[in-house]
Amino acid sequence: MTHVQSSGTEQAWAALGGDPTLLGRIGFGGPTGALPARLPVLELARSTVAVCSLAAAELAARRVRGGGPVPQVRVDDGAVGTAFLSERHLRIDGRAPTTFAPLSRFWRTADGWVRTHANYPHHRARLLTALGLPDDTGVDTVAAVLAERRSVEIEETVYAAGGLAVALRTPEEWAAHEQGAAIAARPLLTLERTEGPEPVTPRRLSPRSGSPLLPAAGLRVLDLTRVLAGPVATRTLALLGADVLRIDAPQLPESQDAHNDTGFGKRSVSLDLHDRAGRATFEELLADADVLVTGYRPGALEAYGLAPEALAVRRPGLVLAQVSAWGRYGPWHERRGFDSLVQVATGVATLEGSAGAPGALPAQALDHGTGYLLAAGVLRALSEQHDDGGSRLLRLALGQTAHWLCNGLPEQSADGAAEMYDPEKHLGATGSAMGRLRYALPPVSFAGGPADWSRPPGLLGADSPVWGVTAAATGGTR
Repeated sequence: MTHVQSSGTEQAWAALGGDPTLLGRIGFGGPTGALPARLPVLELARSTVAVCSLAAAELAARRVRGGGPVPQVRVDDGAVGTAFLSERHLRIDGRAPTTFAPLSRFWRTADGWVRTHANYPHHRARLLTALGLPDDTGVDTVAAVLAERRSVEIEETVYAAGGLAVALRTPEEWAAHEQGAAIAARPLLTLERTEGPEPVTPRRLSPRSGSPLLPAAGLRVLDLTRVLAGPVATRTLALLGADVLRIDAPQLPESQDAHNDTGFGKRSVSLDLHDRAGRATFEELLADADVLVTGYRPGALEAYGLAPEALAVRRPGLVLAQVSAWGRYGPWHERRGFDSLVQVATGVATLEGSAGAPGALPAQALDHGTGYLLAAGVLRALSEQHDDGGSRLLRLALGQTAHWLCNGLPEQSADGAAEMYDPEKHLGATGSAMGRLRYALPPVSFAGGPADWSRPPGLLGADSPVWGVTAAATGGTR
């Protein structure tokens, strides 16, 4: 392990408000051949994992009985690259899950390209409705219809119907776009203190002892997120000892395969917040929660009293972490979005493509990177609360991460030959209710910290809506 700092790590740690003297606790190493791309994807990946690991180590030091130095952090590029492809490495009894549905893809249009996202049945139905096509329409028919229409017209028509489609843009076109300009004017993330009518005293987290060090042990996290950044963040908090309770609405379908990747260490509950009994149960859980993580589009949860201003009054001391696709500003602030679509809008797909066709990053790096930043922000918020109390509001957006990738990080170095790496050494296996799982091991690592999750994912919605006691982590320490 070397101790040469990465520029991205310094930038991300500064955005999180971290103590710059702690950066010397980070060591980097491992093969450099992971996540090859024109854009500095590996730098983004190692930087986000590094600051997440350092934030975990910082909180662990605050909770060690009798105090102590911040543990050393180790960032292995091989582990990072494998984790950023976790959904592709996943196997269930040897079966590889399907990542994208047939109608989630690039399409040629009359004036360029558009990308759609139709993994969920309701998004597929809205896409076809917007195009005036029946439910049983196949790929060839959709391709013929889109080939006769202009990209931006498709984008607006599909979004108006509640579906997802984004026109391919160059970086220059995105910079001139009102949403692109709004994103460029904002920082990578925001972490701020919020207060209700009464000040909240410092949160003195109970001292912890034993092995492994679990900085989030005893903390209760409500997880209202869907693929992929939010679940990556809460999976990381579960690794670090938090009791994570994922909440899904029964009327919104979710992929069990996606949960098989991101559900490690968590429990899963189905609750209908439209229903009086479901809402009452949720309020009981919220009353005892330390952290609420949301990943729905801005405005979707405010009707349930989950706006930051309302929560600061009714749940003082809460850490509220919000992630969205496009941010909570600009003309697209209420639009749905996914990693693949953000790549298309922001110019990433153009930069990674060729003259004949758009391309894509080697991983859903915007999702994974934002997920580790989100977890890092929660951990930093908890460290801040330990010192001076208050509630905290953390906000990130995939679009902001994409802007950082394209404009803030150093260019990918072409010097020397990239070292190839073997992902097998960074994979684990375990039994589960779904069968034998092969999965990517966590890349977040610090001396004395956990090496694996305490439990495999279970069936979606199979757990009781009650807080429990999180078991000690397995797999030894780092």
